[in-house]
Amino acid sequence: MENKKHEFWMEKAIELAQKSYEQNEVPVGALIIKNDHIVGQGRNLMNSTNIATNHAEIIAISTASQQLDNWRLLDCEIYVTLEPCLMCVGAINNCRIKKLIYGAKNNNFGAVSMINPETEITSGILQFKCSKLLSNFFKKIRKI
Repeated sequence: MENKKHEFWMEKAIELAQKSYEQNEVPVGALIIKNDHIVGQGRNLMNSTNIATNHAEIIAISTASQQLDNWRLLDCEIYVTLEPCLMCVGAINNCRIKKLIYGAKNNNFGAVSMINPETEITSGILQFKCSKLLSNFFKKIRKI
């Protein structure tokens, strides 16, 4: 049952990542869920905004904080199509998100080893689908 729930929300995060892909952004999507409702969402916007911190997770955390009128995102879960980087792990730790669920492993910049030990981590949800979107993007931009 839990896995079906994770797959449902990860599909929504993949839809956000697909929008980034279509706009030549690294295709990463993120959702913040509280009580089975989306309270925040984001997708990579670094290229279009020229702002290095516009990662999907940071945008999702910002929108959730505004929605909930609180920087503490207690009892929230974050779904991300790609393992978060160190900056995003720092933000996840800072806002005290309870659960991190991600799809594809990030061999270059992944930093889940730095996550707060109290945060529950689930990895590999729709991993193939998340990884395929990323590999297709990098093939496209590198013309391989």
